[in-house]
Amino acid sequence: MLNLQGVEHVYPNGTRALDGVTISIGKGMFGLLGPNGAGKSSLMRTIATLQTPTAGAIRFGDIDVLAEPSRLRATLGYLPQDFGVYPRVSAYDLLDHMASLKGVVNAADRKATVETLLNQTNLWNVRTKAVAGFSGGMRQRFGIAQALIGNPELIIVDEPTAGLDPEERNRFYNLLVEIGENVVVILSTHIVEDVADLCPRMAVLAGGRIQVEGAPLDLIERSRGTIWAKTIERDRLAEVQATYEVISTRLLSGSTIVHVLSDKDPGNGFVPVEGALEDVYLSTLNRSRRAAAAKAA
Repeated sequence: MLNLQGVEHVYPNGTRALDGVTISIGKGMFGLLGPNGAGKSSLMRTIATLQTPTAGAIRFGDIDVLAEPSRLRATLGYLPQDFGVYPRVSAYDLLDHMASLKGVVNAADRKATVETLLNQTNLWNVRTKAVAGFSGGMRQRFGIAQALIGNPELIIVDEPTAGLDPEERNRFYNLLVEIGENVVVILSTHIVEDVADLCPRMAVLAGGRIQVEGAPLDLIERSRGTIWAKTIERDRLAEVQATYEVISTRLLSGSTIVHVLSDKDPGNGFVPVEGALEDVYLSTLNRSRRAAAAKAA
């Protein structure tokens, strides 16, 4: 179990990236959903011991992460949003080098580790090719391979599908789900569908704070009766936005479908809709922005 209590991080320029994050994450896939700039990468870097929080506590099992970062690193697999590779070094040789750095010093053990991971991530047939020349999806699969060295108990993947085509994305996530059955896997992303499809539990992070957390289906159920829709002429959008709390708009055949947030029937032709996780996410962000604006005023 990963436990965070009151975690804050303020950068030297005064930017508060994390603001009292408190959350517990158990085994399995956990989705951390939030827009760019929400603090997701700051939180992932903090958990991965790449930066020390300004305040708060982090524990993973019996490990005090802030006091014993080396113990956490020994059981951590981390795939950051961007990672560099050596040019002209093959996937096999680079993975072998990384395994050595992570403490797999016995040559036979290292060979077994590298070969197993290359097969598990479906990279065996390209093991002699330079990673620098891999496609985006192949590089991400290599990133997961290096993150799995040493059988980690905590795996963090930060925006892992940026730039991947749908086929590569599905292949990558099937791999993650298979891995995540017996370990803690944190998936940090702004793609709602990924969390909806993969994660039994999730949280929305915005403004450096956990805004809502729970099982996706439970969060959708909680939104029932608060999301309303109407199809309008495109030139009426500004009028609707001035009158209602619009959380999303979508063009369809020359018209605009508007979703609004309201605890009671807004009337005027709006009809209730069966909420989706996207509606939960967007309404949560809307409330967060309104609260931040009110605080600033």
